[in-house]
Amino acid sequence: MRQGSAIRLLSGTALALLVGFTSLPAHAQEEKPETVETGTFDPDSINSFSGALLAAGNADTDKDYKMAAALYRKALAFEPGHVEIRERLMFTLLMSGDFEEGAKLAEELKTGKAFERVTTVVRATDAIRRKDYAAADAILKYNGPNDLDRLMNSLLAAWSMTGAGKGAEALTQLERLRGPDWYALFRNYHAGAIAIVAGDQNKARRFLTAAVTDREGAGTAPDTFMRSVMALARLEAAAGNKQKALDSISAGEAVISNYAPLKALRSAIEQDEPQEQQVKDAAQGAGAVLFSVGGALNRPGAEDVVSLYLQIAHALDPQSADTLILLGGLAENLERPAEAIEYYRKVPENSPMRRVSELQLGLALAQTGEVEEARSHLKSLIEADPTDLRSYLSYGSVLSEAKDYKAMAENYDKAVEVIGNNARPQNWSIFFQRGIAYERLKEWDKAEPNFLKSLELNPDQPQVLNYLGYSWVDMNRNLDQGLEMIRKAVELRPDDGYIVDSLGWAYYRLGRFDEAVEELERATSLRAGDATINDHLGDAYWRVGRRLEAGFQWQNALKLNPELADIPKIEEKIKNGLPELTPEEVAQAAAARAAFAAEKEKAESAPEDTYTVEPGDTLWKIAVKVYGDGNRFIELIRANPALQRYPNRLAPGQILIVPPAE
Repeated sequence: MRQGSAIRLLSGTALALLVGFTSLPAHAQEEKPETVETGTFDPDSINSFSGALLAAGNADTDKDYKMAAALYRKALAFEPGHVEIRERLMFTLLMSGDFEEGAKLAEELKTGKAFERVTTVVRATDAIRRKDYAAADAILKYNGPNDLDRLMNSLLAAWSMTGAGKGAEALTQLERLRGPDWYALFRNYHAGAIAIVAGDQNKARRFLTAAVTDREGAGTAPDTFMRSVMALARLEAAAGNKQKALDSISAGEAVISNYAPLKALRSAIEQDEPQEQQVKDAAQGAGAVLFSVGGALNRPGAEDVVSLYLQIAHALDPQSADTLILLGGLAENLERPAEAIEYYRKVPENSPMRRVSELQLGLALAQTGEVEEARSHLKSLIEADPTDLRSYLSYGSVLSEAKDYKAMAENYDKAVEVIGNNARPQNWSIFFQRGIAYERLKEWDKAEPNFLKSLELNPDQPQVLNYLGYSWVDMNRNLDQGLEMIRKAVELRPDDGYIVDSLGWAYYRLGRFDEAVEELERATSLRAGDATINDHLGDAYWRVGRRLEAGFQWQNALKLNPELADIPKIEEKIKNGLPELTPEEVAQAAAARAAFAAEKEKAESAPEDTYTVEPGDTLWKIAVKVYGDGNRFIELIRANPALQRYPNRLAPGQILIVPPAE
């Protein structure tokens, strides 16, 4: 559980580095800027500083870094000396992949203190790229207190020494490097890679073995962990130790199963194909440093800093397949599928990651509207390797978006044939998607067994619990069991608006209208702008007598593009409201309200044990302290909703609910 502190540090520090100016300069605010929408005009058509700055800010917010850079340039044409805009131009140039121009600006802005950390990294990596190792060493001197800065600078300095022919000295420096526990994976991987470049196989084997056995580090930075696994496997294969190479791959598969590049590497080693290391020089090594940090940060909300680090990594090592794939995934997440396709197509054909890029390429094609091309592309991948279950999931995703549920069901039928009697926990999604296909085809007798099989393989999968539980409640079947499934799903994903909506609707169907209102209000706050959730909340408001609010929610639902079949139903409710409850339903609702009030009073009066998080704590350590058993950390997660989405985020002083020891 050490990775918690690493993620907090990386995200907090790195994101802070990229905070740009948040408001227009005072004199720009005084002007009346023209209305502009980025992506629909030529930046040269803007004829004022404030207009260019406003449009640049919009593009920046939309993560359209290329357009933002062009617009910041336009703003600088009006005010060439504006330091804040030059800083933001530097960032957008780097994040859009224009490393050359971004590095020039970093050199010009090096005396500024606000973004000194970023300019240091950019200037140092540019020097390494140009093989000016003396300049890189001078830039990378660091004596500050920040753990992330010290790690990055130390790793980059070690690669600079390696480029200058001082690999042994670089390894000595890394062996002396001290820091938090989460340093270990990064230090061991890069020390192993440096030892390979320096020709010291024994040290390379020692460092990479330490990285491959670091399971906690794998949780912090799975991409760097997989690089360690593949580097060790290639090292052993090149040394003629075929079985040791395959053992390294097995160690990686034990942590991250069904990882296509490992499958490809295993096949290549089994066939005695010559193996070449991914990192062969100082520039690629420096790129690997930025890849390590960018990969560890790669999650929603960190797009700017991830783009920055990965684009620098790409500039240093343009052929790096894993960097290209991460950049493609980032572009997809930002709803820029055309950019994603460009990255996926750049992945070298001989890379073990080529198939991963091809699968992602198919999904990105569908996002651009090229659905038939996407279908053809993904079908060809299935034909090329019918045993790769990821192909069926990718193809099924495209079919689901196209609402071709018949083809979707047939696709997953074939996948299940491949699985045969060897279903494993990781196959839960195949059965889940097959169940969805049959449910959409209104063939419940075929859908239900697939949902149950999915839960058999993965009993705590919140999506399956929610889908099956909701379906049962909606069909008025297995109501108590369905409700418990949805409750469990909410415990596991308390911030998922769709799952919370399912719980609210289950309460509604059971006549527990007060509880329904409570959950559905929370669902609308978590997932604003969803027609179904607003419609459900309107129904619940009506049943508790809040009829004006009910009408407002139904009106909202109509504006939010509901399913065509739901429109006349919503319009009827707006006109006439809901029908009166039967006497039996009235009695059921009254009993439910009384039970809800009693449960709430009991919960509020029950004493709770708590624990205050101390520096250095992890959930494992806390479980050892309070229960004497680190394996019981899962009970802490279940009792604390804030941990259920991000269990690694602990902060000193944070108060946790501790369920009683049994």
